[in-house]
Amino acid sequence: MMRSVLSLALIFAGVSAFVPTTNPALHRFTRVERLSPLFLSTADFKNGLTIEFDGAPWKIIEFLHVKPGKGSAFVRSKLKNLLNGNTKETTWRAGESMDAADVNTYEAQYTYDEGENYVFMNMETFEEARVPTAQAASESKYFKEGMELKLMEWNGKVIAVQVPATLELKVVETEPGVKGNTAQGVTKPATLETGAIINVPGFIDVDEVIKVNTEKDEYLGRVNN
Repeated sequence: MMRSVLSLALIFAGVSAFVPTTNPALHRFTRVERLSPLFLSTADFKNGLTIEFDGAPWKIIEFLHVKPGKGSAFVRSKLKNLLNGNTKETTWRAGESMDAADVNTYEAQYTYDEGENYVFMNMETFEEARVPTAQAASESKYFKEGMELKLMEWNGKVIAVQVPATLELKVVETEPGVKGNTAQGVTKPATLETGAIINVPGFIDVDEVIKVNTEKDEYLGRVNN
């Protein structure tokens, strides 16, 4: 009985211990351990993973495992601060541990711009969420009323807006297209219905719908009508 109570006390305290067992099929000592679901190491790194350190959530943009001829292996990474958008390069010891950022991502619909904030509706709860316009400055050029996207929340606060990686948008302003002009590398600026401006091939004209890579602000092709 005392052993059982001790085992439970250690588990709820979040510590590891070797606890005696009377089961002959097991070793004399059984390891009892509670691992945090937010515990990570450099072995878990992947692009897009969010980690927490220095009191902020950071997204891994890119990383590289390095095994030098001499010395210990390490991991070089480029991170983006999800609170202010700043980026930094950080080097970790191979196997070094850190916490995953406890980030919640949910589907939302863009409803309107009220001046200082963009307003979104949670698609599950139908509650409104407000994001300061300055915080979503780089994403807002693709906002369109009724668009479904994702909001990223940390510590109860929306910290990022994720627009779809590709969108189909209408061209509302550009120089007249030249019929038959398919020369490689000939581009011109075009304004899309959301206000975004990207380079498009010379043959694209007003009112055409094109597919856009929103992460790179790149033209991907025409959409067949």
